[in-house]
Amino acid sequence: MITLDRVEKRYPLDAGFFARQDRFVHAVHGLSLAVDPGEIYGLVGESGCGKTTTARLIVRMERLSAGEITFRSRQGKEYRLSRVEGQALKEMRSRIRYIFQDPARSLNPRMTVREVLLSGYRYAPSWPGRVRAEEEARRILEEVGLRAGDLDRRPADFSGGQRQRISIARALITRPEVVICDEVVSALDASIQGQILNLLLQVREERKLTMLFIGHDLAVVGYMCDRIGVMYRGVLVEEAPAGDLLRERHHPYTRYLFDAQPALGRPRSETPLKPPVPPGSGDLTVPPVADPRELIMTEIAPGHRVSAAFRGAPGPGEG
Repeated sequence: MITLDRVEKRYPLDAGFFARQDRFVHAVHGLSLAVDPGEIYGLVGESGCGKTTTARLIVRMERLSAGEITFRSRQGKEYRLSRVEGQALKEMRSRIRYIFQDPARSLNPRMTVREVLLSGYRYAPSWPGRVRAEEEARRILEEVGLRAGDLDRRPADFSGGQRQRISIARALITRPEVVICDEVVSALDASIQGQILNLLLQVREERKLTMLFIGHDLAVVGYMCDRIGVMYRGVLVEEAPAGDLLRERHHPYTRYLFDAQPALGRPRSETPLKPPVPPGSGDLTVPPVADPRELIMTEIAPGHRVSAAFRGAPGPGEG
């Protein structure tokens, strides 16, 4: 359904009239993966590894520097994000919806819930007209656990968990095929996180959705996802079915990431773990992987792929 082929995202390091044009920060480097129809694909990694940048590239909130992202709809229509524009871009964005991390920042406090739900919907090709759209808004609010009477309230009137339910409703109202969940429970109390996760699983099942689930809490990602991809410095270093990855990790960085959470790995070592930092990695203008062959993923078991990049990692206590 969604295919990323050697995707690159580079940001200019300098700004202004005298900025050099040959200095970049490499946020995503040589990323290739596929999200299959109906699955929940998880992307994990520490902050700054390129997870959110990847998600923003998929919905064209950011422009590709190189590579291609292809979305194929249920009807078989293909969208190539490097060139989609105009009406086709509106269609694509109504089919792929984004739920942000912090609902307090992503919901306009001056809008009512009605305005939040309908403001983006009215530009979608599926806009049915004001009357039917309001009926749909009432129905979706009830679907996510709120009341139809909440349409005239404002985001500040709700708790954090309720605001995230509004964000979910906003994503669902265009009848999408894909929903991107970007750290959607990290800003919520632990007591509320489970409710939101179960709601997402429920709507995924009822609506036959495909999901890209971004997170750093490996227990949450393991609970939610069918497959997991691990990113480090903009590179996909390991990918496997969730159950397989929770049992066995092969890339040094994946082991480091999981061992940092004792409930998912072995008990935390008293010796500090060292991440697999390649030589010269302090210079962000240098591509994280110099040899493109290292970006090739090798399948070591059915559905379990590992990259050759960053394999010279020190183990615990080494170096």
